Amino acid sequence: MNIKNKEKFIEYFLSGVKNIKQIKIGVEHERFLFEGKDKKRITYNKLKILFENLKIKGWIPILEKENIIGLKRGKQQITTEPGLQCELSGAPLKNIHEVCMESSNYLKEITLASKGLNINTASVGFDPFNDLASTPKNPKERYKIMTNEMPKGGELSLEMMYRTCGIQINYDYTSENNFEKIFRLGNYLVPLTIALYANSPFENRKPTGYHSYRNKVWQKTSRGGIMPIAFEKITFEKYFDYVINYPILFAVRDKNYIKPNGQIFKDFIEGKFKKIKGEASLKDFETHLATIFTEIRLKKFIELRSLDTCDWGCICNGPAFFTGLFYGSLDEAFNIVTKWKKENVMNAYMESPKKGLNTELEGKKLYEWGDIFLKLAKKGLINRKEMNSSNKDETIYLLHTENVIKNRKNRAQLLLDKYEETKSLDFFNNEKENFSYSGFQP
Repeated sequence: MNIKNKEKFIEYFLSGVKNIKQIKIGVEHERFLFEGKDKKRITYNKLKILFENLKIKGWIPILEKENIIGLKRGKQQITTEPGLQCELSGAPLKNIHEVCMESSNYLKEITLASKGLNINTASVGFDPFNDLASTPKNPKERYKIMTNEMPKGGELSLEMMYRTCGIQINYDYTSENNFEKIFRLGNYLVPLTIALYANSPFENRKPTGYHSYRNKVWQKTSRGGIMPIAFEKITFEKYFDYVINYPILFAVRDKNYIKPNGQIFKDFIEGKFKKIKGEASLKDFETHLATIFTEIRLKKFIELRSLDTCDWGCICNGPAFFTGLFYGSLDEAFNIVTKWKKENVMNAYMESPKKGLNTELEGKKLYEWGDIFLKLAKKGLINRKEMNSSNKDETIYLLHTENVIKNRKNRAQLLLDKYEETKSLDFFNNEKENFSYSGFQP
């Protein structure tokens, strides 16, 4: 490979380096939208009406050919997933108070725009009501290609695409060394992340035997999992060398999606993608990075992707927990996890969707590790000194995790307890979003 060509792509990651005063937090959260009490997934036509209603709030349509596939407003976007799951891609924000307010405003707007449409939602990470065959299809071109290609590398890839909802948290890095610590810490903590934020215990209206069936599905998804390079010293160059050996899923030219014939991205860089003249551009590289579905991934920021979708308090809480660790107590947390053995982390990763907080890792249960890292997260948030209008710092958003660890029950277990009382999922019909968190307005 041409050295200058390689340097161009590594420079892409270097261009993401931020000054410590510029670091932000971005949150993306997906939600299922259902119709009526029988909880059928909404159709594309109904989604279009919902989007029309949202235009009054300043949202501008995003079109692909004649199809509306999302909305944008400033640095925010509402996008649609393969099964018409609705996702808010939030703006990069300074603190958790702003993140929480953004999520609250979005959910209020969705609720208001849904009035009269018989649309409702459920705060859950795997669709508990509908099977794959009855799930609607998004008309996006990229999803048509993925529907054909993804099952070849993972038996539950279509379940992932059409029946899961998650939360993604995006973090900046201030140097290559800072990237390494955040990236590796995030990967080591994937089993704990799954256990703390598990919220998908049902499929087809019955318990699955898992706390996070969503994460079980993701473990059997093409292009997913934990990258092996996360357990060793890593640089931007090493990450680049790893990801260019993934097969190309598609490339885009003149708004048309082009399928490869089995080439990896390295071939594209070397001008060997026969359907396209020339070498891969940085835009092609960005497209490729977005088709890698690992638990943690790198673009010009670091993405954490292991949390199940949950209610509003939890949407605020996950970002608070990791912000305290990554932006406040990074060195202390990093020094703990790098003593763990790779095989022990991977075993815990495979077991945590089923065993939840009772999963063992390095001689401790995950709820015990949760207590250790919660203290570090709280310390980190206190040191950040980010106050809201009531002079409260970001620790006010840790209540959910505190309760999970204290009671040794994640949200999935609470849902399972409700199910045991009635042997039905009717409690989802009574679920109401609480838009004021812990008594404080951000």
